[in-house]
Amino acid sequence: MSSVLSHNKDQPCVRKTLSDSSTSSTASTKSQKHEKLSRLSSSGSSDVSNDSSTNHAESYFLRRENRLSARKKAEEESANNDYKKMYEKALATNHRLKSRLETSKQELAMIQDQLQRTQKGRAEDCSSNMLETEKKESWSIKKRITDLEEQLKVKAELNMENQRLKDENGALIRVITKLSK
Repeated sequence: MSSVLSHNKDQPCVRKTLSDSSTSSTASTKSQKHEKLSRLSSSGSSDVSNDSSTNHAESYFLRRENRLSARKKAEEESANNDYKKMYEKALATNHRLKSRLETSKQELAMIQDQLQRTQKGRAEDCSSNMLETEKKESWSIKKRITDLEEQLKVKAELNMENQRLKDENGALIRVITKLSK
């Protein structure tokens, strides 16, 4: 940051920053202008050389003030342009990121849809496999039931024949005991 030395008869040399000097210089230049104008009006126009030096000093201060204000405006505009550029850059970045987010969301939706389809397919495969295994189990159970029913019939027939044989055996034993007496 540049600095400006302030030279005044009443004040010692003081270092000021550019921003300090711009605000204080405008106030001091205005007060100096008023002092010079008041001197000119009080002294009259007796000294032409003094009048021309005052005009030169006034024009110097006016030019200096114009340059400072122009520089300040330029700095503000460049700062505004910088902010504008930064804003536009951030806006472009946000737009780019939003578009990437949208594509990611679409990809995610597609992948979820594919996952659901594959899970349904597996569920159908599993259900069809389950149906086949259930059919096989049902068939094997029915076959076992019919086998057991046949075995029950055979067992009932055997029990009946066994009972008949016992009855015959009992009758033969009675006949033999009667004959042997």
